[in-house]
Parts: sequence; C-alpha cells; structure tokens
Amino acid sequence: MHPHRTHNCNELTTDNIGQIVRISGWVNVKRDHGDLLFIDLRDHYGITQCVIESSSSKELDKFAKIKLESVITITGKVVNRTQETINKNLNTGEIEVVIDTLHIESEAQQVPFQVNNTTENYPEDLRLKYRYLDLRRENMHKNLILRTNIISFLRKKMESLGFMEIQTPILTSSSPEGARDFLVPSRLNPGKFYALPQAPQQFKQLLMVSGFDKYFQIAPCFRDEDARSDRSPGEFYQLDMEMSFATQEDIFNNIEPVLKETFETFSTNKVITDKDNKFPKITYKESILKYGTDKPDLRIPIEIVDTTEAFKDSDFKIFVNNIKNGSIVRAIKAPKSSSKPRKFYDDMIAYAISEGAGGLAYIIFNEDGTVKSPIAKLLGDERISQIKQTANIENGDAVFFACDQEAKAAHIAGKVRSKLGQICDLIDNNIFKFCWIIDFPYYEKDQETGKIDFSHNPFSMPQGGLDSLENKDPLEIVAYQYDIVCNGVELSSGAIRNHRPDIMYKAFSIAGYSKEEVNTEFHGMISAFKYGAPPHGGIAPGLDRMVMLIAETENIREVTAFPMNGNAQDLLMNAPGIIDEKQLKELNIKLTPQALKIISENEQEKQSA
Repeated sequence: MHPHRTHNCNELTTDNIGQIVRISGWVNVKRDHGDLLFIDLRDHYGITQCVIESSSSKELDKFAKIKLESVITITGKVVNRTQETINKNLNTGEIEVVIDTLHIESEAQQVPFQVNNTTENYPEDLRLKYRYLDLRRENMHKNLILRTNIISFLRKKMESLGFMEIQTPILTSSSPEGARDFLVPSRLNPGKFYALPQAPQQFKQLLMVSGFDKYFQIAPCFRDEDARSDRSPGEFYQLDMEMSFATQEDIFNNIEPVLKETFETFSTNKVITDKDNKFPKITYKESILKYGTDKPDLRIPIEIVDTTEAFKDSDFKIFVNNIKNGSIVRAIKAPKSSSKPRKFYDDMIAYAISEGAGGLAYIIFNEDGTVKSPIAKLLGDERISQIKQTANIENGDAVFFACDQEAKAAHIAGKVRSKLGQICDLIDNNIFKFCWIIDFPYYEKDQETGKIDFSHNPFSMPQGGLDSLENKDPLEIVAYQYDIVCNGVELSSGAIRNHRPDIMYKAFSIAGYSKEEVNTEFHGMISAFKYGAPPHGGIAPGLDRMVMLIAETENIREVTAFPMNGNAQDLLMNAPGIIDEKQLKELNIKLTPQALKIISENEQEKQSA
C-alpha cells in the first residue's frame, strides 16, 4: 500500500464500501459526539469524513492532541453512512472511513484564523501574512484552480487559432509607457539599470518584424503603480497577442471568440450579451458623452445626454454663468425615482460633491405629470418640457444635472450614472456585457503646461497616417487604438501599430521628441522598422481582471496566489527588504540620507512593537 494515500479525499464512493484505504490531508474539522469522534480530512481535491469509536480505538490519544490544520494519514475501512447523516453537498457524502491507524505527518500550531471558515472576512494584512493558510480556504482554493483552468483554456484556444507562444525578456530597458518602471541595477555595468517590462510591447512588435505571423504569451508585466481593487501593485499577467498584416477588424475577430468562449465556459449561469455574435463598437467621443467614461458598464440602462441648450439664457443664473464661461450641462436620468425620499436626492448631491462636483441640480417628474424641483421656477414649462424630451424622461422618473467644464462634467455625470445603477438596483448581475471603445484621441493637451502629448499609446498608427499628422490639428487626430471593456472593467488596450519610421518620427516630433531622442529611446524598434516591417497590431486582455470577473470577486487579490498589499508590500516574504552594505557596494549604490533615516525609523518601530 502507498505510504501516503491510495485515494484522494474526493474520490471514495459507495463503490469502495468494504475496502481498506489510506488517505492523507489536513484536519479540517474535529467533532466529539461522545461515543463517536469525527475528523473531516481535507486535501486539494475535497473532504472525507473519518470516524473513531471512542470505546474501542487504540488511536484515541493521537486524536485528542491533533490540532486543526495538522497533516495526518489515516488507514481504515470504507463504510456506508447512516441515512440521516448523508451529506449531499460532498462527493464523498454517502461514505465514511472507520479509522484503524492514524499517523501524524506534521503537527500544526494554533492557526491565526480559521481555515474552515469561508464566510469570515479576516483582515487583509493577516490573510496576506499567512497566505499559505488563506489559500487553503475553500473559496480561495477554488479561485486559484479557476485561474489555472482559464490559463490552460486560453493557451489551447490561442494555439487553435494559429498563434505561437513565445517568451520575451524580463530584464530590458526603460521606456515611456505611462507608468513608473521597476528598475534593476546592473552589477556588471556600474551606474546602469535594467527595467522590468511594463508590457512586452516592443518585443512583440519586433517578433512581427522577425517574420512570426501570430504571437501570444501569458505575459508577466511590472508597473510601479498604486494599488486598486482591480489592479495589483507591482505585477500582473495578461494574454498578450500580436498579428502581422492585420487590420483592426482582424484583431476584433480573433479575440472576441476567445473572450466569449472563456467567459461562457467558466462563468456560472451567466449570459454573454452581444449583437450578431459581435461586441458593440462605441467611439471614445460617444462613450464620454453617453456614459461619462471610456469604461462604460452597459448593464446600466441609462444614457447621459447634453442639455446645455435648455439652460442657456434661463433664470438659473449659476448654470447660465458657468455656460458663458465654457461649461456644459450633462443630464442623467434616474428611472422610477420620483417617489424616493428627500434623503435620496441629498445623498446623491453629497456623492457628486465627494467626486469633485460643485453641486448637483435635479428635477422630479411625478407620476401625475407635475414637476417638483428647487430649480423648476427658474426654467419654466417650455425648458422643462425640452429637457424631458431630450433626456427621454417619463412620468415617475427624476433627472440630475452636472454643470462644469466638459471633461469634469463628463466625469461627474459618469460617476452619478454608475451610482444610480447601484442604488436603484438597475444592474443585472447575471450578464456580461462587452464592448469595444474605438477611435481614441491620438494626442491630448496638458492643461497646466499646454504641451501636446500622446493620450494613449505612442506606438499606435494615427488614422490617416502621415497626411493627418502633417495637415490636421493634433487634438483632432484619432488613432487605431481600442479598449475592450466588460461590465465597466477595462480588460485591455490595443492598437494597430505605427510600423513606418517616417510616421513615427513625425508623431513623436509633435509630442516634442527630436529624431535623436526617438533613436535613443526606441533604438531597437526604430532600427528594425528600417529593414522592412509588416503592418501589425495586437491587444493584451488582463488575465487577473478576467478571472476576477468570472470568479465574481471585487478585488483582484482574491484571484492572485501571492499578491502584495495596498502599500506594495509582500507581508509573507517581507519584501521589499533591506539590502546589506556588501550588496550595495557590488551594485555601486549608495543610499540617500533620507532613505537611511526611513530605514532607521522603521527598525525602531519593529523593535518597539
């Protein structure tokens, strides 16, 4: 007999009745019923109930001192459970193992939190410090299995579409991709640093120049960013892909079925909505107008509309004066909200203010056709009727108004729309709604400096090519850039790439880069493009966010094996850590007085704690 197990803890059924078996695992639960003592033994696969008769077993002493989460091996006979003790929630729920021998493989200390408790929300830092215990918990264990299965599915799907998986370097050079780099000092090249890749962007484009037609990779990416619920600080993974001789539609046609089939395969009773098996395409400009964001949650049946004209020259002087100074008015319908108490409206105003608004006006359209609002008399019947028609208002609805400069008004309106979706119970949680956001602006103007800079991805192809760069207002140029969004979560950005050196030099010159700077910053790629580069493009859906949505969690750390906390600290491995003086000298690094002071203060805090 195998020294550890003949079966796993999810394997035994009534077909095994009468057999002598051996199983190993962690002690999930102990129960003392007087004459009978029970152990629920758990391994990666499931749980098996084991039982000792207290009056006859020679293993009682061992049983008594076993702590939860100890690892044990049990040998015994498989028997039927009594009818009243059958557990239909377990695959092994019709049987139990009568313990003959019990061997303690590894005794556990008292655990800092209960592993068998799946409902308790323990403090995150405690969970991350003891992540190996946290990952034993049923929900977390299932999330990691789900993640593994999704990655396996994606690999097979990409390979079936003719994509080759190729690994790209982890140590590379720094490049301006929108976030801070993680830098790695070079011992052999004093004073020089590698950067961990924010994405394999340049390498995957170089693979296309190298003649590979379709590339993909489950790619690790590193960005020194602050944590959010949908973004881990430090590192994340994405399904990175690139295609040669591809149009924007080719990218869409390849990645849409991959995403759709992944979500259909691994989601529980959720519907993926699309039209004619295609995800809807929404221009960036339209998305900002209708949803106040380029990451719209299409489950919310509210569209923002512009009602600036209805407020012009009215007696509502605050809005009139703001409009004269360049502001606009965005209206957000609140369906079936006329009967809600005053507190609902006060809370919405307070929420808008917390998001940066100066305030939030509103009108209530009662079921009987009358209107109630602090601003109604300042507008008059004709203007209110115009607003009602423009915003598609019905009796029983209400409407909120955000008035500010265009970008800020859009932001506030988008936040109000999302909040209304939540508190008015407008979101159908049983569906996934995907969409493409397309035609992103190629450039944007820094409001403080007035400098023109890239708004999205500097390696994208401008629509109209060189002609648009030479003859159009830079702020009017749109790019072959696109995002894929699901339920308000941005899964990925992508683009058709700028593969021509002449267009790249011109595009960067508008953003203030000289030809020499382009040659220095992007030496490898610009040099490669001079030796024949195919038109190419790609995308890279975020794996962590995909799993987060499918697992129905609100925090990306719930689907990541060993994440950092919100302060970019690995509490399990005590990273980042202090490097000794010998290592610093080898790397030709000297810490600043400020860094030394912070280290000293931290050490003092640890000692006092």
